[in-house]
Amino acid sequence: MSLIRSIRLAAVAGTALVAGALLGPGALVAQDKAATPAPAAAPAAAPASSFSADQKAEIQRIIKDYLVANPEVFLEVQQALEAKMEQAQAEKMKLALAAHADALFRDPNAPVAGNPKGDVTVVEFFDYNCGYCKRGFADLAKFIKDDPKVRVVFRELPILSKGSEEAARVALAARMQGKYWEFHSAMLNSKGQADMASSLKVAEKAGLDMAKLKADLASPSIDEEIKKVRELAQTLGINGTPHFIVGDRSIPGAPQDLYEQLKADVAAIRKSGCTSC
Repeated sequence: MSLIRSIRLAAVAGTALVAGALLGPGALVAQDKAATPAPAAAPAAAPASSFSADQKAEIQRIIKDYLVANPEVFLEVQQALEAKMEQAQAEKMKLALAAHADALFRDPNAPVAGNPKGDVTVVEFFDYNCGYCKRGFADLAKFIKDDPKVRVVFRELPILSKGSEEAARVALAARMQGKYWEFHSAMLNSKGQADMASSLKVAEKAGLDMAKLKADLASPSIDEEIKKVRELAQTLGINGTPHFIVGDRSIPGAPQDLYEQLKADVAAIRKSGCTSC
């Protein structure tokens, strides 16, 4: 390998790690061919360099000058790394979704909106004190209205505060009266902190039987549901809200084009099918 080619290859690789290593004394090694692994029993030894001390110094200077003159290289490397990590996470998520499909898509105790027998299921993990959940609700509600074949499963993931869990408990008690969607919609359209007091006010306005609701709040099934969803979220690597699952696809957060993303993902699942959901 020529000296010029070595310089170019090293410069294009300009990450902070590479730069730090190459700028250290004696760090650069030229190799014309792939290195042959040493025998397992052989002690580790620093590879010999074919460059002189003056050549090393010159190469280090050129690399440094290149990186200083082209700092955007670091951004390109960072973006490439992030894209690779996102792809790896997506693949990991697909495997986890397939392994836990029944708990995610077919839990008989999970609240459901839209068409209970819909051909595609959308799952949302959310928290009533999550501002992004409130922002994304309008898009989700519109999507449910516009697509009569979609089924939406809600998973209570109260992670932001004690009040979040109190609101989740009221929501699950409302489900026992068949009025989960009425409470859920009103709650996400309400302002202020979600807690027991605000949730009970919303429930009363939504027309729930308050005596039954308060009695149902002590039901062990509510404790079990919240615990189960937390464990499921942890297993899937979901640590923020909202988080939408559409088949084997994932939409973290509430992007500005949430409606369009939901529509596109559901259409893709309808076209290609989903073996797990």
